[in-house]
Amino acid sequence: MSTKAERTTAYIIETVAPVFNKHGYIGTSMSDLTEATGLTKGALYGNFENKEALALSAFEHNRKTLLNGIEERLAIPGSALDKIFNLTEFYKKYDIFTLDMGGCPILNVGVDAQHNNSLLAAAVKETIKEIEGKIALALETGVNKEEIRLPVTPLQFAKQLFTMIQGAITMATLTKDRKYLFNTIAYLEVLIKIELKK
Repeated sequence: MSTKAERTTAYIIETVAPVFNKHGYIGTSMSDLTEATGLTKGALYGNFENKEALALSAFEHNRKTLLNGIEERLAIPGSALDKIFNLTEFYKKYDIFTLDMGGCPILNVGVDAQHNNSLLAAAVKETIKEIEGKIALALETGVNKEEIRLPVTPLQFAKQLFTMIQGAITMATLTKDRKYLFNTIAYLEVLIKIELKK
């Protein structure tokens, strides 16, 4: 059973995570955070050393939610091709999945943090590498089981696949037109069938 302090900390992180994700590190003021949580500035700083520590915890919360969603899709029983198609299905509805987070944490925090918060920028970069690694592992397993063939190394294919997905997320977010996401994923599925089928 968690303590009251642990529950308060968890409540703060869950509440401020979408605020930071929507408004960015610089764009989020302490008054935004006190208004969202209903807590005083002192109460927030009683649980976190500073605004940066709170922003990192908020990103970590959204990051875990995203990684769990990806892991669930890749863990569904089936062939490597099935797993990759589970992942593309997940990304077709990615805008809905990330709605409660305030949008895509990789896009939002990654762009925002590039020039004003090196720790957050590094955390985003690490998250990208982790996602690419998970995709590469599913592909490598498929190659080893002779379920699929790859024209390049599993990691290179994973990086290209994720680049195209993240680009579609960016376009859908900037234009507020989810067809960019849905149509790109549908096109990727055709390419995947051509490239990976034995």
